[in-house]
Amino acid sequence: MTAQELQSLKNKYDIIGNDPALNRALEIAVAVAPTDLTVLIFGESGVGKENIPKIIHQYSRRRTGKYFAINCGAIPEGTIDSELFGHEKGSFTGANEMRKGYFEEADGGTLFLDEIGELPMASQAKLLRVLQSGEFIRVGSSKVLKTDVRVVAATNVNLMHAVSRGKFREDLYYRLNAVSVLMPALRERRDDIYLLFRKFTSDFSEKYGMNKVTLTPDAVALLKNYRWPGNIRQLKNVAETVSALESSRISPVSGKCELNAETLSGYIPKDVPNMLPVRSSFQDDNVSPGEREAIIRMIYQLRQEVDYLKGVVLGTGKQESVKALPQSSGLPDDGFVSQASAGAEWQEPLEIRDSSHRDHDMPDHVPQFRDTECAKAAPDDQDGDDLSLQKAGTDLIRKALEKYHGNRKQAAAELGISERTLYRKLKSIEEN
Repeated sequence: MTAQELQSLKNKYDIIGNDPALNRALEIAVAVAPTDLTVLIFGESGVGKENIPKIIHQYSRRRTGKYFAINCGAIPEGTIDSELFGHEKGSFTGANEMRKGYFEEADGGTLFLDEIGELPMASQAKLLRVLQSGEFIRVGSSKVLKTDVRVVAATNVNLMHAVSRGKFREDLYYRLNAVSVLMPALRERRDDIYLLFRKFTSDFSEKYGMNKVTLTPDAVALLKNYRWPGNIRQLKNVAETVSALESSRISPVSGKCELNAETLSGYIPKDVPNMLPVRSSFQDDNVSPGEREAIIRMIYQLRQEVDYLKGVVLGTGKQESVKALPQSSGLPDDGFVSQASAGAEWQEPLEIRDSSHRDHDMPDHVPQFRDTECAKAAPDDQDGDDLSLQKAGTDLIRKALEKYHGNRKQAAAELGISERTLYRKLKSIEEN
């Protein structure tokens, strides 16, 4: 594909940028279009994955057929089969007439299945059958129907991780992934960020008859160095907000509506993952500061759970509801985990059954452990790790108290522990 052809393609689909990874994705889309191979698009939310299936459809022999884009994550699980495969009259409450599904309507065309990782397991089996044989059955029917549809799917999560957890069919993954296209995140296209910003502000000023917003060099640097977790969608929102609120600000030097970094920073959310300090020592330079902080917090809270469980086993803990445990098993909800780990799911908190169910759910004999036995079993080299973890925990407590200006109740909620536990730990820190 020549540079001129590539630029013509970008102009046609309003795609801005010259990043090599973006160009490669577009070239793959054009190259695979004439075939009937299924395509799986990988990329974070907001990177523009929706352009790839449109290009594939328009450059294929199916261009005269219908094209549908379906967001699998936006359709309730109870109706997804009806939407995709159709239903017969009376097949369920509210089915007052027969309805064709997308696979039937798009016969001879292309279907774009976005957020394919959200598809229920039962629907995955039916989708696999369509991909393999072109056969499907409407909900409430026993008649096998045929269709000829090109499927392009997209995901913003790690599907192989979902496969390993039993959330996504491995055979469907490989069937969909005949050809893969990777759409780069905006933070990986730094030279394209200002190009996109100028395009968005230009469009906005033309649409509403306002002054076009420009940026000083320091503001451009701020724009490029921000991580843009929401990618192009977030950048467009910032550009439009700035255009609407700052278009009347005229620089006395340039005579233009020019914003500096200080003004622009008021419209860009703080990049929390890069701002959280980390007091513990990590040798792996590939771990981001936000991920390190998350790891420390989860280890710290996990230790609280272990201490609680140890007390239960030794008979010194209270038989309370599991709700009393710190919620460290879930993903922290204060938004400081990086995008790279955002797609991962976490295991549900450990369930502790009431002692009344012991005869049914537990063996008759539960080994008893003494504190001295546990101490003997612990290797000597754990002392250093314990000190490191203790220091990390102290830092987390200090940071939480600083964040809430000494309010212990709010700090305890931030740490996922009770206020009483926080008080004991503060007392222990003072004594040490």
